[in-house]
Amino acid sequence: MVQPKRAKLTVRDYMSIPEDDDRRFELINGELILAPSPVTQHQRISRNLVEILVGFLRTQNLGELFYAPMDVVLSEHDVFQPDILFISSSRFHMIGDTNIQGAPDLVVEILSPSTEDRDRGDKRDAYLRYGVREYWIIDPQSRTCEIMRAGDTEFETVRVYPEGTTATSSILEGIQVEVVQLFA
Repeated sequence: MVQPKRAKLTVRDYMSIPEDDDRRFELINGELILAPSPVTQHQRISRNLVEILVGFLRTQNLGELFYAPMDVVLSEHDVFQPDILFISSSRFHMIGDTNIQGAPDLVVEILSPSTEDRDRGDKRDAYLRYGVREYWIIDPQSRTCEIMRAGDTEFETVRVYPEGTTATSSILEGIQVEVVQLFA
């Protein structure tokens, strides 16, 4: 028996989720995805990176940093909540009162077993399609930080930085992230 095709949900459907619903969702290609609460290690990595980035950005006038939960509306059928995102000062018009309207300059996702396939698949593809310029994937299992830059047709890995190395960025020019500090 042929299953009827379900209609894709829209940003409007997503925004109609009651505010008192404590669950975290993302809208990926019109499908509502429940995002489980991050584990302790994930939160430590996120906190460590946010502290490093905020410390760097305080000395620069490059833009603004946000972290989950923060809705990023990429299209009528895609609303993501990246772990960390950066909007350059020339693109502040994208920052709304309730969400970000468009692709951030830089997105960071911290992998977990339940999100790795989406982070490396559908979300990575959408980030490229809608204009994210740089994408970082932090892998707690391998203890690495992979930095990718947008190419014409795909994200191109600049480098996978293991512990003991210093990650750099073309978006956050001058930043130096000691990878070991992410996992401290």
